[in-house]
Amino acid sequence: MSNRAQRETLRARPSGLAEKISDRPLQSALVALVGGLVTLGCAPVDAQQESATFAEPISTADAAQASYQRILDAALNLMDTLSPAQREALVLDYNFANATRWHTYPDATLGRRRNRLGLQLDGLSEEQWNAVYALLDAALGSAPNEGADEVRQHLSVDDYLRRGGTRRDYGRGEFKLAFLGMPSPTGLWELQFGGHHLAVANTYRDGLLIGATPSFRGMEPLTPIDHDGRSIAPQLQEHEAFVAVLASLTDDQLRRARLPRRGTLMMARRNWDFPERPQGLPVAELNQEQRALVVAAMATFVGDADDVTAAAFMDKYRNEFDQTYLGFSGSPALSNTGDYVRIDGPSVWIELDMDPPFSTHQPHPHALWRDKQADYGGNRR
Repeated sequence: MSNRAQRETLRARPSGLAEKISDRPLQSALVALVGGLVTLGCAPVDAQQESATFAEPISTADAAQASYQRILDAALNLMDTLSPAQREALVLDYNFANATRWHTYPDATLGRRRNRLGLQLDGLSEEQWNAVYALLDAALGSAPNEGADEVRQHLSVDDYLRRGGTRRDYGRGEFKLAFLGMPSPTGLWELQFGGHHLAVANTYRDGLLIGATPSFRGMEPLTPIDHDGRSIAPQLQEHEAFVAVLASLTDDQLRRARLPRRGTLMMARRNWDFPERPQGLPVAELNQEQRALVVAAMATFVGDADDVTAAAFMDKYRNEFDQTYLGFSGSPALSNTGDYVRIDGPSVWIELDMDPPFSTHQPHPHALWRDKQADYGGNRR
């Protein structure tokens, strides 16, 4: 079966993507399709995942189903542009080990046991790059300086560092894209996209998104640069939002928000090793204006998810404010190496840490959004 024929088979579903397939002939066709895809290097979901526990869909609204249809169309359109060898590199097994292959470092520095999986984007044609961008546009947020726009700026900054001769192993060509499992109307798969300072991990099950984290962003330099015909600073809004939160606190609130030890980013701990007890200042004790600043800071991270998903996450996190804490260490100006801030709730975990200078002369942010229930789609294997 040709790739185009496979694509049309996968698309031959009504708009109610969350419904289970009950038509036996269609079920048989999809089973046969998956078997055929293996010959193209398109591996099915690992059998052990059948017994794993996954999160519930973030949203089941019609808008969420429509959003997934756009993502599925974009994923299949991208596959149409690829050669068989490229498709083999792109589509891999879904399992927890593969899902945790994300990092902050450039891929060339990680070695074979830790480097990212998937299709390296170096050498893609203009048509293929446009298909990648269309997929990111469908899967991520649409607001300026968030989601897909932020990722495009991120790639541009990495090109800037490479072209400036600072880092030869930087640039958008060093990033990788993987489908862990085959994109389809039903079943389980993850859209994984990453490279230096970036990790996108969207997990889908039966036509709905069940996880948009871990979501990692870093940026050096923090301050704007002029590149690709525009002034860009992909992480500046996140940094400024947290600075505004801390600047709004009274001296007593700052004292209570200060963590007993220096905070460290939970990037390397890919399991659920969150602190047993939250630390810092309860968000419930902030006034209305301060709480609004906390919401704005969260939105700069959660807004990287597609718009429907981001709204559902924000509703959940606001409903948990009575059990959510704000903590920081170092300077509240977040201007020095080691300065750190986090929001810790029953579900939400967002943190920003100022990393030492590396490619420039200024500290730069590493930031991470995780969800304690929906990381990796809830898969804890």
